[in-house]
Amino acid sequence: MTQFDDRERAFETKFAHDEAMNFKIIARRNRLLGEWAARKMALSDEETASYAKDVVRADFEEAGDEDVIRKVLGDLTAAGVEVNDAEIREALEHKTVDAKRQIIEATNI
Repeated sequence: MTQFDDRERAFETKFAHDEAMNFKIIARRNRLLGEWAARKMALSDEETASYAKDVVRADFEEAGDEDVIRKVLGDLTAAGVEVNDAEIREALEHKTVDAKRQIIEATNI
């Protein structure tokens, strides 16, 4: 085994780890955003848990965040909650920070 092979394997391992962490962070962020939106819609605890899962699943429709933003905006609007695109994007940014913090805390225990 050469030094190059060792470096390549280490790089591949780090890349796989980083991708897995990114996936966990995005899924957690989407769940947190779903919980935020559910509170605005005054959903019950059971409905909140179900809605948060729906928001996580919505992210698999297309690449990027637009599918999640579109779902949450549509659902909030349909529920009669006054909200705009910018407010949801701001919440998404805050939830990203919260998700990163939660994942890091969970892995450092």
